[in-house]
Amino acid sequence: MTAGVSQNPIATDHVPFFVTPPGGSDFLFHIVSWFVVACIIGIGVIFFTIHTLPERMAHRTKKVQLDIVAILCLISLFTNEHIYWIAAMILAFIELPDFLTPIQRIASAAEDIAGQAPRAETTEDQLVETGHDGADAAHSAQKGAAHA
Repeated sequence: MTAGVSQNPIATDHVPFFVTPPGGSDFLFHIVSWFVVACIIGIGVIFFTIHTLPERMAHRTKKVQLDIVAILCLISLFTNEHIYWIAAMILAFIELPDFLTPIQRIASAAEDIAGQAPRAETTEDQLVETGHDGADAAHSAQKGAAHA
C-alpha cells in the first residue's frame, strides 16, 4: 500500500488468481482468446466437412451424376440456400438408370437381324488420313450400300 492511503476495513487481503496485477500479463485473456480461435476453426472444419458430404458420397460410389452433385454443393455454399444441398444429397443417394446401353444393344441387334455389319465410328483424323472429307465419306458409304 502507498503511504497515507488506508485499506477499506471490509476489503479482503487477498485477490482471486485471475485478477491481473498492474503491469502484468492477463493469462486468462490469452487462454480464452486461443480457445475462441480453436472453436472458430473447429466449427469451420465441421461445416465444410458436412457441406461436402454429398460430393464425397457420390465420388465414393462412382455415380454418373457426380458433376451435378458437385455443382449443387458449390451453389449451396455460395448462395447459402439449403435446398441445393438437399438436392445434392438426394442425387448422391439415388442411382440413375442406364438408358444408353439397352438402346445400343437394340440397335446392334437390329443391325445383326438386317445382316449389316455394325457401323464403325469415323473420326475426323481418319478422314484426313484417307484424304476424304465428311461429304466424300458419306457419299462413298451410300454408293457401297446401293451396290450391295
